Amino acid sequence: MNQTPSNPGHWLVCPQPNAGAETRLFLFPYAGGAPTAFHTWSAGLPGHVETWIAYYPGRGSRYHEPPINELHVLVEKINHAIQPLLDKPFIFLGHSMGGMVAFELARRLRRNNLPQPQILFVSACGAPHIPNPNPPMHTLPDADFIKSLQALNGIPAEVLSHSELLQLLLPALRADLEAIENFEYTPDHHRLACPIIAFGGSHDPCVSRERLEGWALHTNTFRSHYFEGDHFFINTARESVMAEIMSSYAKR
Repeated sequence: MNQTPSNPGHWLVCPQPNAGAETRLFLFPYAGGAPTAFHTWSAGLPGHVETWIAYYPGRGSRYHEPPINELHVLVEKINHAIQPLLDKPFIFLGHSMGGMVAFELARRLRRNNLPQPQILFVSACGAPHIPNPNPPMHTLPDADFIKSLQALNGIPAEVLSHSELLQLLLPALRADLEAIENFEYTPDHHRLACPIIAFGGSHDPCVSRERLEGWALHTNTFRSHYFEGDHFFINTARESVMAEIMSSYAKR
């Protein structure tokens, strides 16, 4: 029986290790997100799926590590950490910033002739070749920065009401947004071999349908699926999102 590798470093955490799992689902959080963003997922997925969550520095138990404000640096760190976990079929899902992390990681694996995801799910994330029309947020003064995050429903109410906790989160949020807002996509004229399925929110003010459907350019097999909700539909429609992931995987 395959055993779960014990040394992926602190870049990836597994809430419920399952040595008998047939498939690994790698989840990449949004800006400011920690593994807690997906902490309920493992219990809601079939027993043959083992969940691993990317853990970016500058938050949670990694609070005292400086956050990373360059996407390619973040991807390279995760690329190194994930390799012992590629001995089973796997799926990538990234939400918002995490979608771009997952996509660039899949490209990095391909360039290194390493296994590819069975499916790449990009959620609330615009295609990399289409310019983001939204003004950058990471340089805003704190008050305006927080208002912009509130408009996206990107900060839980319990955090907004706790000013000290909010101040602790701001450096990681700024670094993550700087990483994604300053990211420059470099085309290499090679589509990914794996299917890409794009998830969108029906009322997402940040990612238009045009930007979401643009992911079709990066694979030979593309499909989109929309859920009721805003930019963070992945929280409000979590069970529907998880059901769609497993249904898509079963049909691949």
